[in-house]
Amino acid sequence: MIVSASYRTDIPAFYGDWFVNRLRAGFARTVNPYGGQHGRVDLTPAAVDGFVFWTRNLGPFAAGLAAVEALGIPYMVTFTATALPRPLERSVIGWETAAAQMRDVARRCGPRAVVWRYDPIVLTDLTPPDWHRRTFARLAAALRGVTDEVTVSFLEPYRKTTRNLDRAAERAGFAWTIAEDDDKRALLGDLAATAADNSMALTLCTQPALDGVAGTAPARCVDAARLSAVAGRPLAARTKGNRPGCLCAESRDIGAYDTCPHGCVYCYAVRNRDAALRRYQDHDPAGEFLAGPGR
Repeated sequence: MIVSASYRTDIPAFYGDWFVNRLRAGFARTVNPYGGQHGRVDLTPAAVDGFVFWTRNLGPFAAGLAAVEALGIPYMVTFTATALPRPLERSVIGWETAAAQMRDVARRCGPRAVVWRYDPIVLTDLTPPDWHRRTFARLAAALRGVTDEVTVSFLEPYRKTTRNLDRAAERAGFAWTIAEDDDKRALLGDLAATAADNSMALTLCTQPALDGVAGTAPARCVDAARLSAVAGRPLAARTKGNRPGCLCAESRDIGAYDTCPHGCVYCYAVRNRDAALRRYQDHDPAGEFLAGPGR
């Protein structure tokens, strides 16, 4: 079993003590975000084939990585770094710090252990296509040799995302837009060429309408083949995506929505940052649930 930690929140940045405590206990409890049912995820070495950590900041997670390494469980880190302006992501670490953290993982575990996420691509009058071309090139050059893959996607205008972006745009005085597919394809082609120049493959996360751009391929964010390479042995996992077009391997996620206090206004996982902050402040590192029922 592959354990995802977590595409619903940033466990390494904010919930590292809880994660270490759950490793010691050998399990974590979860709440199904759609039906409310409770689940139990076995975290013992006999049950876990590998971890996928999703984060914007590994700095607070040294003890978590050390605990996983001590148990001999392979892991990969999918690390988001975009360098977007503060009106869009108010409290994430700088991209230079993020690059240094990714470089440290690559030194310890090899470049197959790290995937860079330039995600989402948000188009505003602060960040037009040429801004992304320049910024992506700067980050790709800094990450050359650190990773062999960069995963991208364009902003999906979910209802909560649209609401939060509209509020941020009014507050900070910018406008945002959703580009036409032809314009997205043109930008993707340029980003793919830049990625290739820096020895990276560019993969696209679950946006099949944009498949087929030269130099790109569909992403597998929970990637059993990559974890196998890190582990040095084959890990068996069937493909079981989270939505149509998703090619991720089957996994169990131990996070919870509406718990990440980063405050990125485009985030699909948080409806309201104030509510997320309250849940973070109410979090019990010794609890079985990251965010328990009713919180």
